[in-house]
Amino acid sequence: MTDNEDIDALAGEFVIGTLDAQERTMVAARRLREPDLDSAILAWERRLSPLNEIVGETPPRDELFAKLLRRIDGQSESSLDGSTVVQLRRRLEFWRATALAASAIAAGLVLFVGVGQFASRSKQPNLVAVLQKDAASPAFLVTVNIDDRLMTVQPIAAKHPEGKSYELWIVQDSLGAPKSLGVIDQGTAATRPTLAAYKPDVIASATYAVSLEPEGGSPTGKPTGPVVFAGKLVPSTR
Repeated sequence: MTDNEDIDALAGEFVIGTLDAQERTMVAARRLREPDLDSAILAWERRLSPLNEIVGETPPRDELFAKLLRRIDGQSESSLDGSTVVQLRRRLEFWRATALAASAIAAGLVLFVGVGQFASRSKQPNLVAVLQKDAASPAFLVTVNIDDRLMTVQPIAAKHPEGKSYELWIVQDSLGAPKSLGVIDQGTAATRPTLAAYKPDVIASATYAVSLEPEGGSPTGKPTGPVVFAGKLVPSTR
């Protein structure tokens, strides 16, 4: 083991609390005159101090620790002197505490990442709009999931125009001319135009308009007939 490793291990024992009173006093005195040791102690404190807030004490199973102590005692009777046993006991306490700290750090990271991912995936409320000519004439109900940029258009009271088609448009200043979201006159069935090409803020602030076009939709890619229904999205209360 190198000198740096010895210093780091000693600093860890000091911070975790596995040194006896005499050893702790000696280390406290040494750190005043040894910058490397003082820096190592501060580093251990920075790494472990957050655990005080998120992790409680989690001791190992009693039988496991007792088994390790019995093995050390058995070795001391046959081949080890007393000072070696003391060092082994101290090292055992150190690595035991270090393992708990490492596990706690890992658990804390998992919790942090998990919470971060959950927060980033938290769902915004759906947005809805009633496309209508006036308050007494609702024609289509539009529902938008901003997170997934999915739209559903459900006919309410719109009558299928003979020989004509209803076409849906998204209208927003940043887009320039209105952009077609497709034909929506499929009887009473809901249609699901795609919004994948548009940013969430554009989707949320746009006006949605329905024009009356030749059967099959506008031949020019721009509205050619009158706008018969329109509306803007608002947050759903459900």
